[in-house]
Amino acid sequence: MSTPADDFAPLFDTFASRRYFRKFEAITGHLVQVAGVMQAEGALTRAEAKVVSRYLLALTYSFRALSMKYLMVGRETGRFFGSLQIDKRDSGFPVSTEVLIMANDAQQARGHLGNMPSVEQYKDDMIREIIGERALPTRLQFALSQRLYYEELARGNLFWVRNDPECQWIGNTGTDRRRFLLHWAVYDSQVNLPVIYLMDLEDTGRTALPKDEARWPRAQAHLMAQSLDALKLVTIAKGFDEDFDDLHPKRLRRIHVGPMYSHTFTEQTGPLREVLEEAHAPEGQDWALAWTEEELESERTQEERAGWFGRVEREVFALDPFGARGAETGATRTARSLILPQRPFQVLSEKAPSGFADVRKFVVGAQGQVLRYG
Repeated sequence: MSTPADDFAPLFDTFASRRYFRKFEAITGHLVQVAGVMQAEGALTRAEAKVVSRYLLALTYSFRALSMKYLMVGRETGRFFGSLQIDKRDSGFPVSTEVLIMANDAQQARGHLGNMPSVEQYKDDMIREIIGERALPTRLQFALSQRLYYEELARGNLFWVRNDPECQWIGNTGTDRRRFLLHWAVYDSQVNLPVIYLMDLEDTGRTALPKDEARWPRAQAHLMAQSLDALKLVTIAKGFDEDFDDLHPKRLRRIHVGPMYSHTFTEQTGPLREVLEEAHAPEGQDWALAWTEEELESERTQEERAGWFGRVEREVFALDPFGARGAETGATRTARSLILPQRPFQVLSEKAPSGFADVRKFVVGAQGQVLRYG
């Protein structure tokens, strides 16, 4: 039986670490294009695609910051600094502890930057060491990488372990009925994956939800407490519906970004590993990334008694109608997608492993364009 220590792998090698970050920089860039393709197909509205793209860009910035932090890993920097820990078995992403530490560093970024020389000063010092002492300025390079790391953190807009709910007004469906899009995200520590939540909500309260000083903080706290991968969507939606008599969740979606499969960096088992092994793709193209969207829709409403004389509106959610799958998944439908470069896609098409026929494929072309297949 494997332990978490067996599942996690440190990237001690400088070149391996840099290849890993270059790979993810390309992948996250393609994901923004995938969101655009989904919008064009009608799978996401314009507002939803904008929200999802924002989280994906935040993920890009987080990886960029981590790449600066570990830029000099494996080099003699004068002290043991550690290395990036990735989940090699389940997700292919950095372990959640990395994101937690980064959030703590972000709180102190301004202080660190105020006590460090400028980028230009570091470069001047490195030139003097190279010319004057004829030595590699490794320690100065390390110090500069840390400054660049804190600069990325200070810019903000990164993907954190908790990205608290935000509320966007969509329109009114009646005189006292407002429609909102709620969105939030987490870096789930159980699966080491970024997870994005979208909720279509109708508000019948006296004060609009984002301006309600009593309900909005409660709603935010409730949603964050329930944002666990182990919880089914129907459990989350029903709990929210029952806790707030005047907030009505009409649709709830959960997007799992990952796992990432790589012949070089991960040890997942199954058809995708075999596909990547046989593809012999060049550096930067030996990967595949899963994208799973769970969706729960309200089928109808019904009234229930509340107190002695009151009645409240409750949602009745539609579960997957095919056999017992709805009860098992707790969702109306689940859509699986796979994003991968051309060569692995060709091998996947030739092998045609079972279970992939109903998976949407987004293929990254030679020029970086993303096309939908299947």
